[in-house]
Amino acid sequence: MFKKILIANRGEIALRVQRACRELGIKAVMVYSEADREAQYIKLASEAVCIGPPPSAQSYLNMPAIISAAEVTDAEAIHPGYGFLSENADFAERVQKSGFEFIGPTPEAIRLMGDKISAKQAMKQAGVPCVPGSEEALPADAAEVQRMARSIGYPVIVKAVGGGGGRGMRVVHTAAALAGAVQTTRSEAESAFGNRAVYLEKYLQDPRHIEIQVLADKHGNAVYLGERDCSMQRRHQKVVEEAPAPGIPRKLINAIGQRCAAACRKIGYHGAGTFEFLYEKGEFYFIEMNTRIQVEHPVTEWITGIDLVRMQILVAAGHKLPFTQKQVQFRGHAVECRVNAEDPFKFIPSPGRIARWHAPGGPGIRVDSHVYGGYFVPPFYDSMIGKIISYGDTREQAIARMRTALSETIIEGINSNIALHQEILADTGFNEGGQNIHYLERWLEARHH
Repeated sequence: MFKKILIANRGEIALRVQRACRELGIKAVMVYSEADREAQYIKLASEAVCIGPPPSAQSYLNMPAIISAAEVTDAEAIHPGYGFLSENADFAERVQKSGFEFIGPTPEAIRLMGDKISAKQAMKQAGVPCVPGSEEALPADAAEVQRMARSIGYPVIVKAVGGGGGRGMRVVHTAAALAGAVQTTRSEAESAFGNRAVYLEKYLQDPRHIEIQVLADKHGNAVYLGERDCSMQRRHQKVVEEAPAPGIPRKLINAIGQRCAAACRKIGYHGAGTFEFLYEKGEFYFIEMNTRIQVEHPVTEWITGIDLVRMQILVAAGHKLPFTQKQVQFRGHAVECRVNAEDPFKFIPSPGRIARWHAPGGPGIRVDSHVYGGYFVPPFYDSMIGKIISYGDTREQAIARMRTALSETIIEGINSNIALHQEILADTGFNEGGQNIHYLERWLEARHH
């Protein structure tokens, strides 16, 4: 087992990984930017190294600073968390070349799955169903592009090969609008991702966003840990997540889960990972794979009883998975609300000092957050300040417990989106379950009028 791990991240995930290290008796080295100097997990760390000024580009994305912090502290491995450098194959490679273990998949696996086109090809070969679309980047020939769009069937979506986070995509409903959309997306992709390649995909009208959590070791063992429904989204950002997904037959989940685990074995994947699917009319369509731990990992931890971050560390250290697929049991239901420092309905970020903070508790409530009363939320990073996760024997119980938890939560001094969550959890459509990915935006629109 590792004696010392450097955690190359900040906020709630840095604290989450630190907790897993402490439980395993591993020393955790924290890195921080000048803006995060007063974070509590810095004070709890065995060692902490300042890696630069507040902007991410000069701190949490600064590869040489992170690697030299690992060198000066004699860390053996680096955990990237999510966001920042977690899916950067060059970083994973530099970590390895510098003699450290990267807690995540190989640079090759990150590269393969990070390119939308090579990812789709790999999944097709592994028998994972994909969204119908162009097999590779679109040619320059406009007539050929028109032909491809016709064979896929309108509406289609033009997507940047190097895109992500909901950027670099355009929906096209008619042949007349296609050429312009391709052009615009190409130039957008060039400026945002430095890669003007785009591809076409069938645009599914009202799908749900369902993802499958996988775990694989370095000995060729891979399991799937059920699914999560992350359809409650605004601008491609998840707001509420739950597990299991309401109304999807278990046998469908098992069939797709087995394919995901098989795909991991085929591409030599190890560590934690998530296959994201659009689900419509009983069919799954692969969209992308996240080669890291995700924000919503706690809902899966709760329904399986498996600590995913602990497993990431064990797998990286060369351990075999301590359970088989048959031993993975699913129990109960879990819901997660992402707590953001922002106006609950206008979504304007609200950095600043938290005057009062009171986290909820009680049966089936978990709060993953690094903030405290008097903590200053810096304006330089993502607005998420924590997550409230509820668990119950049934979906109804999990939701009832979440409503109670939200009503107990006190956040003063800054705006938070607690009121938004309370309205979502009171909504009939949400309570019915199984809504599509456009539901929340349409609901917000209707609420606004």
